[in-house]
Amino acid sequence: MSFDLTRFIRPGDGIVLGQACAEPQTLSAALVAQRAAYSGASLFLGINYAGILRAEHTDHLQLSSYCGAGHNRALADAGALDIHPHPYSRLAPLIRQRKIPCDVALIQVSPPNARGEYSMGLAVDYLLPALQSARAVIAEVNDRIPWTCTEKIFRKEDFALLVEASYEPASPPPTRSGALEKSIAQHAAAYVPDGATLEFGLGVLPDALCLALLGKKDLSAHSGTIADGVADLMQRGVMTKTVCGQMIGTHKLFDFARNNPALQLRSTEYTHDARVLASLPRFVAVNSAVEIDLSGQVNAELAKGSYLGAVGGALDFIRAANQSAGGVSLLLLPAARIVAQLSGPVSTPRSEAGVVVTERGAADLRGCSLRERKRRLEAISL
Repeated sequence: MSFDLTRFIRPGDGIVLGQACAEPQTLSAALVAQRAAYSGASLFLGINYAGILRAEHTDHLQLSSYCGAGHNRALADAGALDIHPHPYSRLAPLIRQRKIPCDVALIQVSPPNARGEYSMGLAVDYLLPALQSARAVIAEVNDRIPWTCTEKIFRKEDFALLVEASYEPASPPPTRSGALEKSIAQHAAAYVPDGATLEFGLGVLPDALCLALLGKKDLSAHSGTIADGVADLMQRGVMTKTVCGQMIGTHKLFDFARNNPALQLRSTEYTHDARVLASLPRFVAVNSAVEIDLSGQVNAELAKGSYLGAVGGALDFIRAANQSAGGVSLLLLPAARIVAQLSGPVSTPRSEAGVVVTERGAADLRGCSLRERKRRLEAISL
């Protein structure tokens, strides 16, 4: 490791790290290796697939995140990770207000184009306000990262330090849709009209829905995250344009996004902005959850006492879908996850309940009393 982060990071600094597939792993490894030199620094990390950050690193670093996804679950179980239970739309203002401090931002970027411009590659999301707040921006140029149409582009002089790297992006464990997921997706597809704009939450179920939408027309996406299924829809002409905050997927998605103006990455201050979302007709929010109770309350955070999810952006998009002309909020989950009483916090209140979809059918809770909700949910539960 031939570079020195201690030239830029000071004891007590706030650090924000790129997340999920956009984690700069060379920088992450250097960060933890040199951590004693800036003891007391706080690190805000998002989805953690690389697993470089471990519980023992809290001897000098204070770790926090908005979610328990990936290796964060083990960190949270070990008491090494503090959780911010905020809607995703609040992360950017919290960074700007230094409630989540960012003195140094560590990001991954693509190699430069012919004009010498670096793109943010696989994620913009809350990184853009972090970059604009940071005293120093340290970037890792990974030659495996595509040049994409990101809201912000950089030149070499914009970085305090630029590090070369070459490795495959961190990625979630591979999953495949089985009969259960396909059945849920088929029931959900009936609620997606032609011309709809879709938001996709994380997980196998939202991505499985993409396969069930191949017969639709003129779709688009406006989402915090997209996965490989969106690339399939765009390649087949079913979906014409996409705006998202980050991409979590494989080479199929990343190669499709390379130099593709039909797929644009924007910050959360755009993708999750209530005014922007309010302008989208036929907006369909597609999310999953740990469990839902018989009144329509949703737990998307804890399972068996373990923090594995997030408040995330679901509530931002669900509210927009409920207010959209011709829109709908879809909650996809197995029938076994409909419970009499939640085992964790209420991530989405029952006042925002839309259509709940399981392998046994769909329960439209819009306009329903508590008694009627219970009846409809029991009809699609085990």
